[in-house]
Amino acid sequence: METPSPNTVADIFGSLVFDDSSMKERLPGDIYLSLQNTRRLGLPLEPEAANVVANAMKDWAVGKGATHYTHWFQPMTNVTAEKHEALISRIEEDKVIMEFSGRELVKGEPDASSLPSGGMRSTFEARGYTAWDPTSFAFIKDGTLCIPTAFCSYGGQSLDKKTPLLRSMETINTQALRILRLFGNTTATHVDATVGAEQEYFLIDSGLCNERKDLRFTGRTLYGAHPPKNQDTAAHYFGAIRPRAAAFMGELDTELWKLGIAAKTEHNETAPSQYELAPIYNNANLAADHNQLTMEFMRKVAERHGLTCLLHEKPFAGLNGSGKHTNWSLATDDGQNLLEPGESPAENAQFLLFLCAVIKGVDDYSPLLRIAVANAGNDHRLGGDEAPPAVISIYLGDELTEVLRSIETGSAPEAQKSAYLEIGVSTLPKLPKDTTDRNRTSPLAFTGNKFEFRMTGSSDSIACVNYMMNAIVSDTLRGFADELEQAGDFRRSLQELIKKTIVAHKRILFNGNNYAEDWMVEADRRGLPNYPSAVDALPRFPDKENIRLLERHKILSEEELRFRLDILLDNYSQTISVEAQTMLDMGRQEILPAALAFSGAVSEGIQSKKSTGLALNLTYDNDLLVNLCAETGRLYAALNQLEQALAKASAISDTLGQAKAWRESVVPAMEEARAPADRLEAMVGKEYWPFPTYADLLFSV
Repeated sequence: METPSPNTVADIFGSLVFDDSSMKERLPGDIYLSLQNTRRLGLPLEPEAANVVANAMKDWAVGKGATHYTHWFQPMTNVTAEKHEALISRIEEDKVIMEFSGRELVKGEPDASSLPSGGMRSTFEARGYTAWDPTSFAFIKDGTLCIPTAFCSYGGQSLDKKTPLLRSMETINTQALRILRLFGNTTATHVDATVGAEQEYFLIDSGLCNERKDLRFTGRTLYGAHPPKNQDTAAHYFGAIRPRAAAFMGELDTELWKLGIAAKTEHNETAPSQYELAPIYNNANLAADHNQLTMEFMRKVAERHGLTCLLHEKPFAGLNGSGKHTNWSLATDDGQNLLEPGESPAENAQFLLFLCAVIKGVDDYSPLLRIAVANAGNDHRLGGDEAPPAVISIYLGDELTEVLRSIETGSAPEAQKSAYLEIGVSTLPKLPKDTTDRNRTSPLAFTGNKFEFRMTGSSDSIACVNYMMNAIVSDTLRGFADELEQAGDFRRSLQELIKKTIVAHKRILFNGNNYAEDWMVEADRRGLPNYPSAVDALPRFPDKENIRLLERHKILSEEELRFRLDILLDNYSQTISVEAQTMLDMGRQEILPAALAFSGAVSEGIQSKKSTGLALNLTYDNDLLVNLCAETGRLYAALNQLEQALAKASAISDTLGQAKAWRESVVPAMEEARAPADRLEAMVGKEYWPFPTYADLLFSV
């Protein structure tokens, strides 16, 4: 894989970002300091300062070749939105004047009626606003200055993914600092949720991909028989990266580095043609922005290489789906990772308190984490092929589990095994052993100094998962701080608080195999919620305790929460509707004609053989024709049933009722239609089959 030399990487990294160094170079000292206070401390930026920043940003962007600017925002669509405006302000003496004001920087006005609003905006009420987010750097993309912004309605309600994340970052900072002050930390002035999102994806040859309606319209295969070879031998996993994929990765790295996205790790994933990219961690807001850009550039760069990047959670049935493992931790501006156990976790009371805050928060509000990843695509992925099940639990590993057990019982923790691995080869060095293993089946696993949330779907924005994590941990920290600030004996109260939290919430802890049937039985006995599908989970969003939590921390109002629920349910219904209609089209316009044509050829062959008058054994021919006709009839009937189920679901006006109909009637009808079609694929001659098969798609790169 060709990559830039180290010097070149240093030169290009962040070259298209109006970052801190660019600001410091171009802004007057007092304006730079004012902007830093806005970015780090949340202080308002004066209009005069905004004008100076806007002009400097414009000069920098024009110097980089930009001709337009846009307020880059993240509506409730899982993709980003833009409205481009030329930097031209007027013409004087036949010369173009390029200007950009503080007002244009700070505020924009896109259409707020056509984008998802959950009924908060009627079609005739178009006004909405974008507001500059100074905590995320402006950047240049395709010759346009992109200004990260929040998106809200005319009434000020959040219509985007960014705003609740920013609100949650403020509350996690406030509550975490209260705890740090109790431990005597007076140097930290800010606490950030830090996030790293491991992005999984598939690369498929574009020519083959474009021959399939299902991949073009839905991002996943609706039909497809298993190939003779798939992922069983694990030959692809961590294997040598093939030249075509390597060329894509090399260009993708370069494009991301220019945008200040620290793409670091890339490798083959488990399924054929599946890959993963992971960045260096950043604060939650920048991480969310960067992940949106990463997905966009994955698609763009893939096109340049004659490839299609599939970000659907389950593009191929029977193979690993694609997730987005979201690693979450808390870090201070004085250099502490608050989830770092240290050399002796049992003696690190501050770490234990923050650990308990996560445990309690997840146990109290696990439905919110399930809701954060609830969509039609993830329904196909959760519960198998290295994706965690829908029941949320926490994996801590042996050492931390033993520490918590000893605190609960008041006994000394048992001695742990050697901190080094003995491999048994004298020439190999001793390897330091991590305090925890990695449990691939756990929804939320502690992995050394962070929690890895493995339920996020590959196409999802990570903003929702992270504002939920921030909210539930903030709420627990708030309760802890309220109690400890009133304590007469801090150390004693701290010990009692940690112990009672462990006792009350240990039900959420599980270190075993989350796929095992006996775990499902045990989880039910413990009273852990289980919402197998998105339609099961989403109605829990407006539960009273969830509304109280999100309103208490000013992350979402009840109105904002309810409109999000409507959008999520509507998105679910629209997704299944498109898939069902595509399935009908492919079945009736492509698969049935192919099966009939091949059946006709077989029938003609039988008649031809009979006409020769020779004593021929036609057992195979006759059996094949009978089976072809039988499966074709089953497919025809199943498609008729699917059409009826689709019509009934579409006629339901209630948002939740319609989503339930898609889940309970249409999805099973789709599965019924797929089964005979996939059996036909295994029988129909290759030259008759109307589109590329799994074998064609998965081994094309």
